[in-house]
Amino acid sequence: MSRIPQSSDRPSSPETNSTDQHFSNSQENTRSTQKQSSRIIMIATISSLVAIIATVWLTSERNGPGSQLLTTTNTYATPIERATNTPAAAASSEVAQSDTTSNPIANCVATETMPGGDNFYVPNAPLVQNLGRGLVVQGTVREAESCAPVRNARIQIWLNTERGGEGEASNRGSVMTDENGRYSLETSPVVSQFGQPHVHIAYDDGDYRSLFLRAVMESEDVSTFTVDFILEPRR
Repeated sequence: MSRIPQSSDRPSSPETNSTDQHFSNSQENTRSTQKQSSRIIMIATISSLVAIIATVWLTSERNGPGSQLLTTTNTYATPIERATNTPAAAASSEVAQSDTTSNPIANCVATETMPGGDNFYVPNAPLVQNLGRGLVVQGTVREAESCAPVRNARIQIWLNTERGGEGEASNRGSVMTDENGRYSLETSPVVSQFGQPHVHIAYDDGDYRSLFLRAVMESEDVSTFTVDFILEPRR
């Protein structure tokens, strides 16, 4: 007796094979699309987290330890002075006076090292006449408690400019404070990093505790940036 062919024994028609193949391809395409969507979502999530972390980090850089004990003043050149390329030292005609009732500088409280202040720090930056033209970094250095000016102290300055980053040798140098504790160094205009134009200022010699500042400016267009700070004597 011959066996009646079952449906499973019957050869598949070309139409059936085509349908099965199309269905299989559709499933693969769906899985591929889902994987791509998952990757996109993951990348977007990671990017958002990085942005949040960067925002928190930059905020802490601006408002972190040390920033409350730092007095900075930003002075801008006038449009005419910019057009005639007047040196920044001449463009600065007035420096705002600090409020002596609430200003830690006026009360001679030691300035604290700021987060990121020692980024790209290289000891013993050479004494220089200038680091370019366009921005004057200046200030007064005083001793904690006594408020006496710190004389003949080596102040190191480095920044990011159009010549290169903060690690560029031509973007760093030292100056000495005068008998009134004042220092001044003209540099090329600062170029922002992480959206914040800033200058690094440091003291790292014997008589006072080391201090590293990351002083944030209001704008790259600042012509004179005044940073006053207080050094703590070594006990």
